[in-house]
Amino acid sequence: MFDDFILRAALAGLGVALAAAPLGCFVVWRRMAYFGDATSHAALLGVALALATDLPTFAGVLIVALVMALIVSGLSERKVSTDALLGVLAHAALAVGLVAVSLLPNQRNDLSAYLFGEILAVTGADLLVIWAGALVVGGLLIWRWQALLTATLNPDLAVAAGGNPRREQLILTLALAITVAVALKVVGALLIAAMLIIPAAAARPLARTPETMAALAILVGAVSALGGLGASFTFDTPTGPSIVTLAALLFALSAAFGNDRLRH
Repeated sequence: MFDDFILRAALAGLGVALAAAPLGCFVVWRRMAYFGDATSHAALLGVALALATDLPTFAGVLIVALVMALIVSGLSERKVSTDALLGVLAHAALAVGLVAVSLLPNQRNDLSAYLFGEILAVTGADLLVIWAGALVVGGLLIWRWQALLTATLNPDLAVAAGGNPRREQLILTLALAITVAVALKVVGALLIAAMLIIPAAAARPLARTPETMAALAILVGAVSALGGLGASFTFDTPTGPSIVTLAALLFALSAAFGNDRLRH
């Protein structure tokens, strides 16, 4: 009953929700909102790299997002980072990326597509990349779930148990870079961090365990993606922002009626 492009858009939104929502739980637990911002805003630099070198956009964004995530992670571990420094990195990366794209010769790209996403223009090839990335991120989180959780909640306990918090941090960094790369087409650089944080934050007051919180975050992300897509068609609004707006509404309802049982 649906046109092909609507079905592709819906599947793309679900793929991003599958990757971003459970990863966002760790972003929330670790209080790394600016970490997500800096990494996602660096996506514009990745777009500039891809356009300048004829790389696929996914590859350019993945490279730059990974480099930025490693830089921010390294600063954090050295206790150098502050909210102000991370804020500077996040917004500087966005501004430099926009300038870099605009300065490229023979490029007349619509920057709004990179900033706010272009989910309705997702192709079959894009869909393969999005779901491949989502499955890789999901696989990483399932494989390392207990180790990631222990390193997040109690790094000293993780070390005592023979774990390596630094290794788990690198796994999260890789997962975050992949998520940013696959989500750029759907919600854009400005809204990727929102899809990481808002579904997880909405799930938190409703969950009793970390696993439940991750599952509920995926549900909130999926409902936001599909509902935002429907709202975009109904009210003729931008699709990426509509998805995030619905996620924010679900967060408001959760905060108003839920109980914050999971405190980490």
